[in-house]
Amino acid sequence: MSDLPEGWEERTSRSTGQNYYLNKYTKQSQWDKPTSPAVAQVRASHLLVKHRDSRRPSSWRQENITITKEEALQILEGYMRQIESKEATFEELASQFSDCSSAKKGGDLGMFGPGQMQKPFEDATFALQVGQMKCPVITDSGVHIILRTK
Repeated sequence: MSDLPEGWEERTSRSTGQNYYLNKYTKQSQWDKPTSPAVAQVRASHLLVKHRDSRRPSSWRQENITITKEEALQILEGYMRQIESKEATFEELASQFSDCSSAKKGGDLGMFGPGQMQKPFEDATFALQVGQMKCPVITDSGVHIILRTK
């Protein structure tokens, strides 16, 4: 085994015989030798817009959510435009409009690791660099803007 950054293992592919690298925390693999430690946990904030097909179509803002997924995506795109044009900050919009109880904290979800969030949310968050945003991310909960903070 070579000298790898913390959290990585070198493995050999059974099908090709090539070496690859496995992140011990996320279980994601890659062919290129990693140059930085594997991340065990991330911190992110999000702004959630629920729609009538969400897993639980109600929130602290609205008891019975009736908008369509397409309408939710349009609303989310509007929020993203406001953030990009600096009309409002991510935290301001999340505090006022997120359908998640994390709105009380500006959308902050705190630290979390693999397996703690829905898979599309987790994958998107771990793929972001600190300070980057992704929109839209679609989960069973609704549609999200995700901001990675750590």
